Amino acid sequence: MDARPQLIDALSALRDRVAAVRLPLPLPGASRARQTRAELLAQLDDYLVPRLKEPEAPLLAVVGGSTGAGKSTLVNSLVGRRVSEAGVLRPTTRTPVLVCHPDDHHWFAGMRVLPQLTRVWLPHQDETDGARDGAREADEENSLRVETAATLPRGLALLDAPDIDSLVVENRLLAAELICAADVWVMVTTASRYADAVPWHLLRTAKEYQATLVTVLDRVPHQVLADVSRQYAALLTKAGLGDVPRFTIPELPESAGGGNGLLPTTAVAPLFTWLAHRAQDAAARQQAVGRTAVGVLDSLNARMPELASAVAAQYAAAVRLTGAVEDAYGKERERVRQRLQAGAVLAGDARTRWRGYPRDSSAGELLDSLVASLCWLLQCAVAAADERVQEAWRREPAAGAVVVQGRLDLEAGERIGIAVRRWRRVLEELAEEEVRRLELNAAPDPETVAALLAASLMGGRRARSAGERLAERIGAKGALRLRDKGGELVATYIDDVLHSERDRRLAPLDALDVSPEPQAELIAALSVLQKER
Repeated sequence: MDARPQLIDALSALRDRVAAVRLPLPLPGASRARQTRAELLAQLDDYLVPRLKEPEAPLLAVVGGSTGAGKSTLVNSLVGRRVSEAGVLRPTTRTPVLVCHPDDHHWFAGMRVLPQLTRVWLPHQDETDGARDGAREADEENSLRVETAATLPRGLALLDAPDIDSLVVENRLLAAELICAADVWVMVTTASRYADAVPWHLLRTAKEYQATLVTVLDRVPHQVLADVSRQYAALLTKAGLGDVPRFTIPELPESAGGGNGLLPTTAVAPLFTWLAHRAQDAAARQQAVGRTAVGVLDSLNARMPELASAVAAQYAAAVRLTGAVEDAYGKERERVRQRLQAGAVLAGDARTRWRGYPRDSSAGELLDSLVASLCWLLQCAVAAADERVQEAWRREPAAGAVVVQGRLDLEAGERIGIAVRRWRRVLEELAEEEVRRLELNAAPDPETVAALLAASLMGGRRARSAGERLAERIGAKGALRLRDKGGELVATYIDDVLHSERDRRLAPLDALDVSPEPQAELIAALSVLQKER
């Protein structure tokens, strides 16, 4: 446990890589990966880095367990006075309490461990219940109440954590985070609940991390004490935890929080002695702290690759989602070009206007109808692309995290209309520029030139005569020059419209910032850490 700057630097770099991980997509296993990330950050920030930086800091024993297990009563009894509220009923927000010897107060008054929790402490005195109730009301959320008690040995601190199965989500998360800050885990369960899933989840987690662990079987009726203890021991042995120290506390009147909420000294003396020995005996302390620290370090060899794998899965899913959008809009882009060549724009009202031009329709009316028809063609293309995207994304669990504006995007038609009208203005400017170049006494009307150009570009074989009429008015070279420029202009604006709509569909996915870099960075950081170890 000697402080080693290189190892601490490697851990700090690894911590930054873990913090940079983003897992926004609801993939199978993503929830577990997010929990792994949160646990890693908690253990690195609240335990491993502070412990390696200051190995001489007091031993921190976190008392955890399920609702009504008697954690607060146990802490009060170990301290010898009421420092934590006991009882089954809990306030909505419960402030965890850390108790240490007065000489060790400076270790916990700062932000060495649990830096995200604001410190709250009371004057060192025997307070009445009313004074303590007033202090509780003043406690803030996300805070840690620090108490001192000369009855605790130097070098030992106790932390009473919220219920790990609390109905309040924030309490459950805080309890899990506090446990990650422990040198020693004190898991408390009861005679009626020792087989419940919650305590066993904690026990299995402690085994996985090879943490220094002690269990307390609380509130055991005298008449079944031997049987319950034997059955509990058998369960621990079956789970590979047979060597974990076990302490049994019989059911007593004080267990229910009656009186002053303190158990007799004899009931908690074995546990107190065990904890005090770990804090005061150098060899026992080294064994307890070293086991937990090495266990966390060893667990990184499995948890970091798992997290990297989850990152890779997120990126792969993001690539599939992106690919579905790009493929859909790419196909519709090609389809629009084919329909333009087939003269699909010259249909409906536009075709009627073309047939009546110039006798029954003016050049302006022909242009208006062509613009409306092109708008409709592009709107249909966007709708079809969105339908393809939705169909592909329905097969992707990750799509649940991405809000895509598809056919319900009422502004898409307006955006397309603006783009097509802008194209019309540029087309008219091209026509005006070409007309000005003519050395004719009677130059053709620019609007007529623009209408014929638009019809020839989008009418296909249906408007073959439009090109001939255009050549008659401005000459063959001018007509060819205009068709080349106009053709590039049509292609550019169609691409811009479809690319713009495609990018809008991709924007929510891009905002999730799912990238492949964190995977390699996690593995590289783990490799550096392994080398330093």
